[in-house]
Amino acid sequence: MRAMRKDRIDLAGGIGLVCFSAVLAGNQIVVKLTNDALSPVFQAGVRSLGAALVVWIWAMARGVSFGPLRPQVWPGVILGLLFSFEFLCLFTALDLTTVSRASIIFYTMPMHLSLAAHFLIPGERLSPQRVVGLVLAFGGVFIVLADRAGGEASLAGDLLALCGAFGWAGIALVVRITPLSEAPPESQQLWQLVISSPILLGLAPLMGPVLRDVGPEVWALMGYQIVAVASLGFLAWFYLMKTYPASNVASFAFLTPVFSVVLAWLLLGEPLRWTVIAALTLVSLGIFLINRR
Repeated sequence: MRAMRKDRIDLAGGIGLVCFSAVLAGNQIVVKLTNDALSPVFQAGVRSLGAALVVWIWAMARGVSFGPLRPQVWPGVILGLLFSFEFLCLFTALDLTTVSRASIIFYTMPMHLSLAAHFLIPGERLSPQRVVGLVLAFGGVFIVLADRAGGEASLAGDLLALCGAFGWAGIALVVRITPLSEAPPESQQLWQLVISSPILLGLAPLMGPVLRDVGPEVWALMGYQIVAVASLGFLAWFYLMKTYPASNVASFAFLTPVFSVVLAWLLLGEPLRWTVIAALTLVSLGIFLINRR
């Protein structure tokens, strides 16, 4: 059954978006904790493989039609390669630097997408408001990268988080400007998961031992990533995108880094340095202005 299109975000949509932002923020904490048991790239590969199975079962149970596959092949492969790059970078970044720093940098994706869309997508020109948003977000990233204090302030980790944001922006562009824009959400997601799982699992042994200190809690942590985030979580996101105006949905993106920083402080004991708070404020405000219509 097709979702009814609405012209504004109602209470149910607002609650759904806030919950989704919190789920994504919690995922950063879960990835950080799982890195103690599994290597980052192996963890990302297992997540893709498990989520591909869940999404496939979901699609088959609901009788989803994937449409003509031939036009989807080359953009689907590109999508999978970008997805592999994005999560190789992000999961490794979370192994090297703090959740707060990685999240602030990673969720600058809308500013990279806006810059690319200005040149590649007709009708997506940068308005004065978006330019102000870009300047603020860039300022936040500069503060994070310039602050080298703290035991886990890894420049390599910070730069990998930035590369992950580039990969995420690339995925958004591919979905927007290729035939995949006409494909159902399940198809878009399966291309990413099916292509990335063998790539990440194949690369993992080349980047050190895949198993670290494996305990029983790792199954719960991976279950959260596979079911709550990489499969059902993103399907819920696609549903929200199809139900509500895309610009209104995107404007909630600033909540995720806020939740990530707060959860990292509460659950991991990461310090709330003034640089983190300043960078978070600038990036969140910048994301809001970039997405706001």
